Amino acid sequence: MTDKEPVYRVGIDVGGTFTDFVLVDEARDLVFTGKQLTTSSDPGIAICEGVERVAREAGLELADIDGIVHGTTLVANTIVERTGARVGFITTRGFRDVLEVGTEMRYDLYDLFMEKAEPLAPRDRRLTVDERIDSGGTVLLPMDEAELREAVRALVGMGVEAVAVCFVNSYVNPVHERLAREILAESFPALPLTVSTAVAPEIREYERACTAAANAYVMPLMRRYVTGLHGRLGDLGLRAPLNVMLSGGGIAALRVARETPIHLIESGPAAGAIAGAHYAGITDSPCVIAFDMGGTTAKMCLIENGEPEHATTFEAGRVRRFAHGSGIPLKVPVIDLIEIGAGGGSIARLDAMGLMKVGPQSAGAEPGPVCYGRGGTEPTVTDADLWLGYLSPDFFLGGEMPLEAAAVKAAMDAALSAPAGLDTTGAAAGVHAIVNNNMAAAARRHIAEKGRDPRRYSLVATGGAGPVHAWGLARLLGIRRIICPLGAGVTSSLGFLIAAPATDLAHSHVCRVESVPADVVNAFYDAMARDATAALVEAGGDAATIAIERRVDMRYVGQGFEIEVPVPDGVLGPGLGAELHDRFLDRYDELFGRRIAGVPAETVTWRLSASGPTPNVTLNFEGQRFDAGAAEKGERPVHFPETGFTPCTVYNRYGLGAGTVFRGPAVIEERESTVVAGPDTTVSIDRYLNLIIDLDEPRPG
Repeated sequence: MTDKEPVYRVGIDVGGTFTDFVLVDEARDLVFTGKQLTTSSDPGIAICEGVERVAREAGLELADIDGIVHGTTLVANTIVERTGARVGFITTRGFRDVLEVGTEMRYDLYDLFMEKAEPLAPRDRRLTVDERIDSGGTVLLPMDEAELREAVRALVGMGVEAVAVCFVNSYVNPVHERLAREILAESFPALPLTVSTAVAPEIREYERACTAAANAYVMPLMRRYVTGLHGRLGDLGLRAPLNVMLSGGGIAALRVARETPIHLIESGPAAGAIAGAHYAGITDSPCVIAFDMGGTTAKMCLIENGEPEHATTFEAGRVRRFAHGSGIPLKVPVIDLIEIGAGGGSIARLDAMGLMKVGPQSAGAEPGPVCYGRGGTEPTVTDADLWLGYLSPDFFLGGEMPLEAAAVKAAMDAALSAPAGLDTTGAAAGVHAIVNNNMAAAARRHIAEKGRDPRRYSLVATGGAGPVHAWGLARLLGIRRIICPLGAGVTSSLGFLIAAPATDLAHSHVCRVESVPADVVNAFYDAMARDATAALVEAGGDAATIAIERRVDMRYVGQGFEIEVPVPDGVLGPGLGAELHDRFLDRYDELFGRRIAGVPAETVTWRLSASGPTPNVTLNFEGQRFDAGAAEKGERPVHFPETGFTPCTVYNRYGLGAGTVFRGPAVIEERESTVVAGPDTTVSIDRYLNLIIDLDEPRPG
C-alpha cells in the first residue's frame, strides 16, 4: 500500500459477456467508465486492455493508479461448469462418504429419481486416517501421522492437484487439522492445501467438508489467475495493490483470493448489491430491489434502510433451479441475493413441445448474440431487444460496436418465427416477454420467502441489459418507481469502489444459554477481532477506524436451525446468559410472532463482522459526458405490448440535466446501456443525474 491517500482507484467486474470498468479520480472529483467484451479463454486480456483504456481516457498512466478492486464470477463458474482441479479429500476414519451422504433433507420428497449434485471429490479420491476429537474438544485418538503421509502420497499418485482436509469436530479443537497442515506443507510444499477450519470453523460436518472441498477445487485456478493478472498489470506499470471483493460485500487483500478463494464465489454480484444500497441512500428510498442484468445473468437483492440482506450460507451449482438443497452447501458469508440465467446473451429456442424457452444457456462474449457479428447463430435476448427498437444498431457501446439487424431477422425466423408460426416481431416480443417473466417469477419467489411485498419497493436497475428490461419487470411486480443511475451499465464496478474494507469471522461453540462461559466467549471475540483487524489493515484499512459488530446464532434446544442475535458490546460478564436469552426471545418474537416459554435455548456459532469506513465517492460523471449538447437525438419506432411499434423519442443521456422532466414512451441512450420507458411513465432527472421513472397508477378495472 502506498503511503499517500488513494486518489485514483479502479473497479473491475468480470462478467460472462462484458468486463466493466470504473475509474474514480478523487483529485478532480470525476468518474470515468468503460466496457470490454470479456475474453473468456483468458479474462486477463480484457482486464488489461480495459484498465489501460480507462486510464488513458482519464489522462493517467497506470503508475498513477493508487488501487484496484476486482470481482469475478470465475469461482462460481468453475464450480457450475465443473472445470476445477482434481481434488483429494482426507477425513476421519468412518466419515469417508460425508460429501455424498449429506443430510436427511430432500429437496423433492416425491421424486424417486431425484438428482443430487455430484461431490467435487469422487469416492476413489477420498481417504481416511485415524484421529478423533469429541464434541467438547477432547482428543480421544491422536492423529496417525504416518497414515496421513501415506494418504497424501496415495492421492498425489492419483494425480490430484489440490487436497482438502476435514476432520470431525475440528471446529471445536483444530489441533489435528493444524498438525496436518504442518506435515503436508513440509512434505508437499507445492501442493495446494485447504483445511476446513481455515475456511469454515463452524459446526456441521457436511457443510464444512463441502466448503473445504470447494475451496481446494478452485484454489489452483484462482492462484494462477490472480498471480498472472497481478504480474501482467505490473508489467504495464501498475504499482498499486490489487484487492478483491468478498461475497459478503467487503474488500480484502489479494492473499484471500489465493488462500480462501471460495469466499469470492459471489464477489461480482455482491458489488451490484453494494451499489444498489448506495443509490437507495442518495435517492431516499428506504426499500429497493437492486436489479443487475448483464449479458449472462440477472441478480436481485432486497435492500432495507440502505443495507443489503446477508446470509451465512450459499448453495452453489444447483442441479434444479430455485430448489434449495439441490446444490453444494457452502459456509461462506454472502450478500443474500437471487441469481438466474437471464441476460442479454440468453439463448431463445423452441423445446420439444414447441414452446418458446429463454436461457439459462448464454451466447456469452464468444460468439455472442447474432447481432454482434462474431459468429453467433442462435437468437438471444439482445437480438430481440434490437429488433423491437429498444437498442440502436448505431449506438451500442457508444457506437463502437455496430449491431447487425439483418442477421437477427434471419436467425430469429429460422429458429423461432417459422417453426412457431409467428412473424419476426411476434417472436422477438415473445423472447422479451419470457425473459421478463422468468425474472419476475424468480423475484416473486425470493421476496415471498422473506414475507415481503414487492409493491413496497423501488427498482434500482443496473447492468448493460437491466435498464432495457426494468420497465417490463416493474410492471409485472407492481413496482411504481425505477431508478437508473448514470453509467448504469457499469454500476457494479462502481460498487467495488464504494465498498468498505470488511470481513466476517465465526467460531462455533454449542452451549446452553444459562451456562455460557463469558471468559471463553471473550477469548473467541478477542482472537477474531485481532485476525479481522490484521486482514483489514492488509487490505488498506486503518486499525483506528475499524468498527466491530458481534452476533451469535441461537436456537431452542432441539431445533435444527438458528437465528442471529446481537451480542452486547464490550467485555462480557457473568450476566451474559440472561441477557442473551432475553435478546433471543425478542428476536424470535420479531421473526415468528411468538415467545415459547419453558423451553431452554442454546448458543451455536459466535460471529464477528469488522469493517472500515465507507469511501467517500462523489458521483461526478462530467468526464464522461461527451456530446452533452442536444438532449433529443431523434425518433424511431419502438415496440410496446399495448401499442405495437409506435414513434418514440430517443434521448441522449448525457444531454439530460438535473430537473429535466418528460413523458414516455422514450428511449434514453448512453454508452454502456439503454433505458426504456413505456407509454405509462413520467421520466425525471434528479440532482445526482439519476434517471427516475415513475409508472402511472393502473386504472381501475
